[in-house]
Amino acid sequence: MNKVLITGGCGFLGIKLIERLIERNINIRVIDNLITGTRDDLNAVTKYKEIAEGQINGPPIGVELIVGDILDKDLALSATSGCDAIVHFAANTGVGPSVDNPRYDCMTNVVGTFNYLEAARINKISRFVFASSGAPAGEVEPPIHEELPPHPVSPYGASKLAGEGYCSAYCKTFNIDTVMLRFGNVYGPGSLHKNSLVAKFIRHALNGEVLEIYGSGSQTRDFIYIDDLIDAVMLAIYTPNIGGEVFQIASNMETTVGSITEQLVSILKLEGISKISLINGEKRLGDVMRNYSDTSKAKTILGWSPKMDLPKGLQKTVKYFLQSKGLL
Repeated sequence: MNKVLITGGCGFLGIKLIERLIERNINIRVIDNLITGTRDDLNAVTKYKEIAEGQINGPPIGVELIVGDILDKDLALSATSGCDAIVHFAANTGVGPSVDNPRYDCMTNVVGTFNYLEAARINKISRFVFASSGAPAGEVEPPIHEELPPHPVSPYGASKLAGEGYCSAYCKTFNIDTVMLRFGNVYGPGSLHKNSLVAKFIRHALNGEVLEIYGSGSQTRDFIYIDDLIDAVMLAIYTPNIGGEVFQIASNMETTVGSITEQLVSILKLEGISKISLINGEKRLGDVMRNYSDTSKAKTILGWSPKMDLPKGLQKTVKYFLQSKGLL
């Protein structure tokens, strides 16, 4: 597995994975439409060569960037040629965007995933790692585990469930070792462009904007630090005999939105950011009230467990944002 293609490779997760793969001298090809991640983000961690689709000539050498969309099935087929593994990060992420535009969410998350599974089949790529979510489980009594019947609440949960379904089918029918990772709420340094809760609240606080909690703040989530998550992705790429498996990748801790907001406000005040306004808005469509994961399967089969505790992880994340804005 020394030639890896990463969709969404200029994003938060992709950049962190590239850093880790470079340590192993892995050849990497990145597909990204640059809507969120940027060339500067990639350039900050490695030298790379940008190539057009017509310049693809066999497997990647070093780190290559192709600017393109995962809905381009011809690009998927040509870009994956010569690769050993695909890590599929590119997606329309989050409940809110899926509610605002469910058709776009479906096309990106379902058809985009299908395009790269088909490319894996045609190009005989043996490992396909799919970035999924706890959202397919829906409104259930947590902790979420891999054997729960899925009942997604949001279009995002439905599209990720469809992606998991295709991964399962391509494993059973075409013998591709698909590995599905259901990520918790990812946070950490490098998340400057993300619109998830931790990143958004820090960014709004530093910009003097109001922090809006959807609903009462009693809803719970499972927050996973970026380095812990990338540990799991690396294991999903390189662990043998795990084709067709689904793993919950989260902290195995239930944290209310209100609690994590209080922790962030406290950390920010210690850093001199004291004028922070909080409001409680309307409950958001598609949100579930409770969400945290049982990660025992990942521990047993992958030998993975999270290491970063939440308070320390939040401190590291706040410091990253302060440094990014020149405030430290």
